[in-house]
Amino acid sequence: MTFSILTGQFASLTFDGLVLGAIYALVALGYTLVYGVLRLINFAHSEIFMLGTYGALFTTVWLGIQPLDNPRTGLSLIVTFVLVCLVSMIVSGVAAVLLERIAYRGLRRRGASRLTALISAIGASLFLQEAVALWRGRNYESFPRFLEKKTLFTVFGADIRTDKIIILVAAVVMMIALERFVNRTRLGRGIRAVAQSEQTSILMGVNIDRVIMLTFLLGGIMAGLAGALNQVYFEQTRFNIGVILGIKAFTAAVLGGIGNLRGALVGGLVLGVVESWGGAVFGGSWRDVVAFVILVLVLMFRPEGILGETMQRARA
Repeated sequence: MTFSILTGQFASLTFDGLVLGAIYALVALGYTLVYGVLRLINFAHSEIFMLGTYGALFTTVWLGIQPLDNPRTGLSLIVTFVLVCLVSMIVSGVAAVLLERIAYRGLRRRGASRLTALISAIGASLFLQEAVALWRGRNYESFPRFLEKKTLFTVFGADIRTDKIIILVAAVVMMIALERFVNRTRLGRGIRAVAQSEQTSILMGVNIDRVIMLTFLLGGIMAGLAGALNQVYFEQTRFNIGVILGIKAFTAAVLGGIGNLRGALVGGLVLGVVESWGGAVFGGSWRDVVAFVILVLVLMFRPEGILGETMQRARA
């Protein structure tokens, strides 16, 4: 192990970790929303993210963007980026709603145990992976670069590129918008009410099915945006691209305090930075190990996470 790389590229590694952490945080929001309302770990959420990456890919195909085309500029760039993100969010949002309707709703109405729902989630995850593998194959697919990744300026040795700035800004804006929606709107109050007490919410006239569908929709939209931003940054996708990232996003949700929207943001950013530092110290092949070690340590010593839960269901 050597710390020379870490100390010599500290600013660059930290900034890159924040960018990666922003993607983790967007996916983590889906985990934390569903857990906050249903007390369910939706392990198929990683495949909702994967479908979002394909939504972004198909949008570029629809727009006629070729891998060797020159990057777009001005209004054309803005329209392309908005369309890529919008289609990805729609694809993932619709997929998340269908997932809830097919894999979870029947079990919930029959009073199935959480273990049964968890098994259903794992089954849905494997089904979506293999379905996409049969459809698209098992090789990586390249995403055409429509955004020029040029360095705008340098801060303490860290190259501040256009794509990194866009990813950070888009992620933070959407996270703020989601938190305001949950905390300030009537539908958001319904989500928080069900998270506190499902039975009391029913007595108060809250439509549980609608609230749960909305929860999955919001989580899917966040995962779709993460899929689009992931494509812009890494420029490739695959049928199982969501597996490792999904585990890391779940780690981020647990780290911040699963059930806590702000915790998902904090956990994602912290995990991204620590993973970036760990890759520099231990080597790139150990980056994933760092994330898993963090998950184990958090579960052992602070299972409530950094910020704890806020959408906690009342216990009898």
